[in-house]
Amino acid sequence: MSDTHDAADAEEVQGSQEAQGSHGAHGRPPTRADRWATFKESPFLPASVLVLILAVAAALFAGSYTYTMANPTPRHIPTAVVGATDTAEGRRFVAGMERALNASLELRRYRTGAEARRAVEEQEVFAVLTAGPAGTGVRLDVVGAAGASVAQVLAEAGPAVGRATGVRVAVRDVEPLQKGDPRGLALFYISLAAVIIGFVGAIQLSVHARALDPAERIAFTVAYALLGSFAIAATVDWLLGALDLPFVESWLILALTMFTSGMVFTMFNTLMGRWAMLPTWGLMVLLGNPSSGGAVSWPLLPSVLGHIGRWLPPGASVNAQHTAVYFGGHQHVFPFAVLGAWALVSGGVFWFWRHRHPGGRDRAPAHAAA
Repeated sequence: MSDTHDAADAEEVQGSQEAQGSHGAHGRPPTRADRWATFKESPFLPASVLVLILAVAAALFAGSYTYTMANPTPRHIPTAVVGATDTAEGRRFVAGMERALNASLELRRYRTGAEARRAVEEQEVFAVLTAGPAGTGVRLDVVGAAGASVAQVLAEAGPAVGRATGVRVAVRDVEPLQKGDPRGLALFYISLAAVIIGFVGAIQLSVHARALDPAERIAFTVAYALLGSFAIAATVDWLLGALDLPFVESWLILALTMFTSGMVFTMFNTLMGRWAMLPTWGLMVLLGNPSSGGAVSWPLLPSVLGHIGRWLPPGASVNAQHTAVYFGGHQHVFPFAVLGAWALVSGGVFWFWRHRHPGGRDRAPAHAAA
């Protein structure tokens, strides 16, 4: 009996010592390295990074749009010239316009009004300056459909310059915007909708349909692009009557835009995983939309942005849509080539490195998986 009690006491003492030793190891104050290791493994690290990223993104978003749209300034405005502007009053008027706009009119001479009109329809010029015989003044034809902001600047400056220089000036808009879109912003907004819904759709597929295989993911991107773009065009044209669209052409331009935007996110998702939203947002929204020429025409944008915007999906979409609505029969290949190239490159990167994409599912038989 005594032996049993002694053994129990020994085990109790040993257990107490082990417990104290254990407490000693875990009870020591955590070091800075311990705290950092714990923080890295917690959800607080990515959450903290996102807080900082969102703050920077908010500043960049506000800054990019304010920089390009708050105070648009003309720089070079392509202008068709018909007639003898080398007369004294013609030279006075042109010099006065350049001083008033703080920009140069890029004068392009045409022999007839018909040739100048073709240049307008090809969107090679934003205005037509016609000079009559000496003493008869000039006529300034602006083109609202080519760029509402440019037309407004020219229409306001022309009469003022005429009064200051003593030159009679007649201003008219030879290709006005549609009545439902007097500021020319509707095309910008429908293109913006296609861009944003395009990559948001790809994000949602990655979150809620993660198991889609590469071919299935592309097929569903095509599906939501076609259906979503149809909904945009039908709402703006049939439901609201804001624009009279060439429906099929506008629908397909929006569909190509939405598909391209979705594939751009999918490409970055393949290359960068969960941080794919950063380059997508930067490329398509921070840079692409302000430089698209939709809200502010390219001649009024900072020159670098004006050139870059043509090569990005939002600018190509606005360009193609703009021509389809207002200059039918004069559509250009370039914006479709830009959209097609972005879609092809994005899809190719995704397909080539599809094994790196966080989606997909295991096709192995159930017994093999077990």
